[in-house]
Amino acid sequence: MSLSATSVECAHLHLNDIDRMFEIYSASYDDTSRARFDQDFKEKTHCIVLRDAGEVIVGFTTLKLYEKTWSGKPIRVIFSGDTIIDREHWGSQQLAFAWMRLAGEIWQEQSEIPLYWFLICKGHRTYRYLGAMALNYSPRVGAMTDSGVQALMDHLAIDRFGEAYDPKTGVLSFKVPQGRLSTELARVPAPHLRLANVLYFLERNPFYASGDELVCLCELHPNNLRPMVLRLFAAAQPSPC
Repeated sequence: MSLSATSVECAHLHLNDIDRMFEIYSASYDDTSRARFDQDFKEKTHCIVLRDAGEVIVGFTTLKLYEKTWSGKPIRVIFSGDTIIDREHWGSQQLAFAWMRLAGEIWQEQSEIPLYWFLICKGHRTYRYLGAMALNYSPRVGAMTDSGVQALMDHLAIDRFGEAYDPKTGVLSFKVPQGRLSTELARVPAPHLRLANVLYFLERNPFYASGDELVCLCELHPNNLRPMVLRLFAAAQPSPC
């Protein structure tokens, strides 16, 4: 079935689109509600929507683009929100491709300002996207996180989540679960248990099934992207003002 993914500012989505997005979301997560979903969605700036040939939404991912000052200099941050794809369409990469094109547009708008991908992972599937897209990201198997990068990760996590973040573990743990993966999605298939990055994720975030999230950071720059991703990133054109 033909799928297409397009990016849109969250404020421009219709209510029926958001209704459908919540339908998909609630089928994959426990401990959630429409009120919590709406509150989180209103905070995001962009959404990438995956539609089938009949224009029905079958997946989406949200993000918030914002600016911070770090070490006296400006940086920009893409904070990833929820990413959901109907099980029927697992394996499709259209959503990921559209995400990288959007990231390329954002980077090219102000390429002189460092752009960081701030990602929190409650599942190994999400964590694996970092390695599929970037050469260098933190934390990752076989590499010590640079002290400067760790300091920025800690700052962004504390700034956004406060005491829910533990700098010693790099993990977010909420007193009230913010949306646990469904039992089916939380289960790690046996073949994946042979992958080094999956084992690393499970070691770093052992209570992911209870809703804990591993804080991750990656600089989005042409020099730090894998070849296929770089082609998408570099070919993107900034949106006209």
